[in-house]
Amino acid sequence: MSYPPIRYEGEKGTTGGVLRAGDLAPDLRIGENGTQVHYLGTGDSTGGAFGLYRWEMGPNPSGPSPHFHRTITESFYVLSGEIKLFNGETWATGRPGDFLFVPEGGIHAFRNESGAPASMLILFTPGAPREAYFEELADIANNGRELTAEEWTELYLRHDQYMV
Repeated sequence: MSYPPIRYEGEKGTTGGVLRAGDLAPDLRIGENGTQVHYLGTGDSTGGAFGLYRWEMGPNPSGPSPHFHRTITESFYVLSGEIKLFNGETWATGRPGDFLFVPEGGIHAFRNESGAPASMLILFTPGAPREAYFEELADIANNGRELTAEEWTELYLRHDQYMV
């Protein structure tokens, strides 16, 4: 393995680091479970390098069914509580400090079934417009919309999500 191609050609470093305070309100709230999403670094704000999100789940069961992505990797780092993590073969209970990396095409899922709040970081590489997907899910959940199987399939395909 070697370093990737040079992306910055300048002779001297530049300024431009962006600090996001940890106590900011969530960018998005999803459903009655109270899932809160913090957009720490979006694909847009990182020049497409990655997308990083803090995902805070309430105590009620929540999380996606097993699926995979064709264009992005996804990683999970448990911050608090217990989160069930699926690596395509088995479910494991993730606790603070546990990490799961999923390559492109890797089947995965996560769920909070603990009955207590839990939080994690979710990292996508390269950066993709996941915010549009999260916001559409929030709109569906927060407004009680019901989608047909065909509408769910179309939504998932638009956002590089292939259900298993």
